[in-house]
Amino acid sequence: MTDMTVSEVSKSLGISTRMLRYYEKEGLIKTKRREDYAYRIYDETAVSQLRQIAVLRKLRIPLKDVAAILNASEISEALKVFLEKIREIDGEISSLSLIRDVLSEIAELGAAGSLPLFENKLLSVSDLLPPVKNQLKENGAMNNENKEEMLDKANEKLKKADDNVRILLLPPFTVASNHIVDFEPEEKVDKPVDKFIRESGLYNIKPDSRFFGFNHPNPGVLKDGRHGYEVWVTVPDDMEVPKPLVKKHFVGGLYAALAIKFPDFHRWNELVRWVQGSELYEENYSELGDEIMGGCLEEHLNWVYASHTGWKDDIPGQLDLLLPIKKSTKRNNFYTNPQIRKTQT
Repeated sequence: MTDMTVSEVSKSLGISTRMLRYYEKEGLIKTKRREDYAYRIYDETAVSQLRQIAVLRKLRIPLKDVAAILNASEISEALKVFLEKIREIDGEISSLSLIRDVLSEIAELGAAGSLPLFENKLLSVSDLLPPVKNQLKENGAMNNENKEEMLDKANEKLKKADDNVRILLLPPFTVASNHIVDFEPEEKVDKPVDKFIRESGLYNIKPDSRFFGFNHPNPGVLKDGRHGYEVWVTVPDDMEVPKPLVKKHFVGGLYAALAIKFPDFHRWNELVRWVQGSELYEENYSELGDEIMGGCLEEHLNWVYASHTGWKDDIPGQLDLLLPIKKSTKRNNFYTNPQIRKTQT
């Protein structure tokens, strides 16, 4: 097998270049450089390890456990991780089964009745469910006195983006922007901004300064394998910025926000699903589409402060994933659509 470039590995395995760099930083893989080639290359061993990592991540194995598996000196160490994951999944399955049973019983109460009857019957079981902290009353199939407590625990185990998405209105602001199109733009794009923050004393001038980034354009848009990344740091309106930084104005907007730990960018899928399933909001992607990641943003929390201090404080990498939204024009749920209510009465 011949050595592969970053873009070739990313395309072949479906792993973003950002994740490839993070895996290397965390010591999960090693790359090398040829004397006649400026960029990293991956040999057969590295590619094989990346395939293993990709499979383990699809199995929902956390990165810290992936490292333990890859570095295990004995099979028993890897088996310990797998068995623990099985126990975790068994707990989720039990939780989902319980919630499904309760939903089925509620659905059966109203399936044959008119809307008023359905509402009355739904209200009649309201005392069986959280947030009231009483034991469940015995009622037909729902005769487990600990079921309410079990429901609480089940929902806690299954807590996903539904509970964590925030609706955020970004105000207009002025930014100093840097934009690079290359094979690995994320490695280079923030260095001039980091220098600008420290040399200008931006944090002292504007302690609420924020740092954003987004693909520009997305990987796969350019045929040569390159992609772009642009970063913004918010600055006072009257502040001068040095080249190569460019001063821009952001008009603001409404966003669905999901906080993640670096590098859990796969959770973009959770945020997209949340918006698609929302009865109140829908996507409001930019007309430029993949040219600017649909108008989505990634806010790197505490980045400006960390740059100001010279990266001396060990602040965990955290981000807000920001997806542009607007009020939904498709609110056709049972209780808000008069036509649906009319047909049920």
